[in-house]
Amino acid sequence: MKLYRDEAVVLRTHKLGEADRIITLLTREHGQVRAVAKGVRRTTSKFGARLEPFGIVDVQLHLGRNLDTITQVDTLAPYGRAICADYSLYTTATAMVETAGRLTEIEREPAPQQYLLLIGALHALATRRHAASLVLDSYLLRALAVAGWAPSCYDCAQCGAEGPHRAFNPALGGALCDSCRVPGSAAPDRETVALLGALLSGDWARADLSDPRQRKEASGLVAAYLQWHLERQLRSLRMVERA
Repeated sequence: MKLYRDEAVVLRTHKLGEADRIITLLTREHGQVRAVAKGVRRTTSKFGARLEPFGIVDVQLHLGRNLDTITQVDTLAPYGRAICADYSLYTTATAMVETAGRLTEIEREPAPQQYLLLIGALHALATRRHAASLVLDSYLLRALAVAGWAPSCYDCAQCGAEGPHRAFNPALGGALCDSCRVPGSAAPDRETVALLGALLSGDWARADLSDPRQRKEASGLVAAYLQWHLERQLRSLRMVERA
């Protein structure tokens, strides 16, 4: 079939020619898709404003040889409006969609769990349900877990010894016991490691009660863990405003 429909998150946009844009979407059923939206930069465009980053849309596309073409789009959740109005939320959401893009790089490979995880995180940001830094770190940990890289936040990642443990090493899978600890491992506060576990499992009652020092330390560990498994830094993560 030449035409198909799907729900999608707008990950990013790029200018194309004088009036068009290339829209990168993470769809519910078709994974990551790159498509041309023709004429959307003109003031007369019917759906240009509906294709801004962070929005959730119902989109119809025409299958193309290299790039698909967007023929119809309806807004399902305009999260971009609330997010773009606050710089802290904007930088946080940008880190999220960049991560989603990296974890779903193979185009048209279905990634429904990554899609659902991302729209849930964007909803939490737009509605200010929790602190932005907590939403980001929870999203990053859970997205990595869906990709097969869940960190151990309690038992030893190497030998399975029952925790909690004080050492944490991204390269070795997370928490380490004294016997498995290697030079260069971090030694976070025990409550920080507990916070990581809460963020990974979605225990928001516990996460919301964490203090700023624990959140900052946890963010550093999450960033290191993410960088190790993606094998490169996220450019947007350096811009995130941590509260």
